[in-house]
Amino acid sequence: MNEKIYFIVPGSLAIRTGGYAYDRRIIEHLRAGGWTVEPIELGGNFPNPDDKTRAKAEKIFATIPNQARVVVDGLAFGALPEIAEKEHSRLVLIGLVHHPLADETGIADDLRQELMRSEALTLGFAKQAIVTSKFTRRRLVQLGISPEKIFVVEPGVAPAPLAGRRDGNGRERAIQMFCPASYIVRKGHADLLFALSGLTDLPWHLICVGNSELDTRCFAGLCALREELGLAERVELRAEVDDRELESLYAASDLIVLASHYEGFGMVVTEAIARGLPIVTTTGGALAETLPEGAGLASPPGDIDALMISLRRILKDKNLFAGLSKGAQTARGRLRTWEDASRAFAAVLSA
Repeated sequence: MNEKIYFIVPGSLAIRTGGYAYDRRIIEHLRAGGWTVEPIELGGNFPNPDDKTRAKAEKIFATIPNQARVVVDGLAFGALPEIAEKEHSRLVLIGLVHHPLADETGIADDLRQELMRSEALTLGFAKQAIVTSKFTRRRLVQLGISPEKIFVVEPGVAPAPLAGRRDGNGRERAIQMFCPASYIVRKGHADLLFALSGLTDLPWHLICVGNSELDTRCFAGLCALREELGLAERVELRAEVDDRELESLYAASDLIVLASHYEGFGMVVTEAIARGLPIVTTTGGALAETLPEGAGLASPPGDIDALMISLRRILKDKNLFAGLSKGAQTARGRLRTWEDASRAFAAVLSA
């Protein structure tokens, strides 16, 4: 096989978020399968690029050979309708949509409407749109994208060892909770802190890890909220860590928590399941479908009281905790691999 694609991403491919992790894994495994993949980083502040970034992107697209297949991460693609209109008859454009840009939490209504218009227009010029969940496929159809051009390629997961459990002899100890998520409003860290502030009578400790530079105002606000709620001794808000440290944190955890208002898939869930860890999360976006039945508890996004009830149940009830842990371990055997995902991705590219 000597197939080639160009893979265009906003910012840097090294950014440690779920969307970029998906891009990196797909590129890695496509290469392992015989594809030639040329990544191109656009830089810039997507999905709101300035004129300089747009001009740079236009030059980059112009240098790509005629009839080349070009996968463009949706965080950038949806903000470049003029380039898509100009290049779609010359290039085979494929949009990779992790979730619609307009579904981001906390943006102004006028920006939401503009992003919705821009992304729908841009995807109209694409030959195909690859999405990471059935939920996102339905969302694109609602935005007016032809269902015939939308293909679902869910993320895979890498094999991982089983992580820690509660002490088998029944001796109580603080439950170690772990929340791996970037510090942006959509991830719901504030909701999680408010919920935990009502559970200080129970033994638990929480470590949060994620990119603190994507929204520095959000991160600063969370640090202040932690102090205000008196949780400084029980909640750690750490910046992002390397893969080795991340694995150590998963291995030392008993429970994964994710209070997102919305996810286009929710890779944290499958990463938890890969380690046999139960999860307390929400039903925001695709999370309701990503969480396997019997492997965790889910409450409506933004419902702090319901989140607190879920956390109290799993922290207090040893039988429930054990049952959900067993459910996670059972679901672990049904997870798709990154090899599976890359084969599905390649099949779309070859269609």
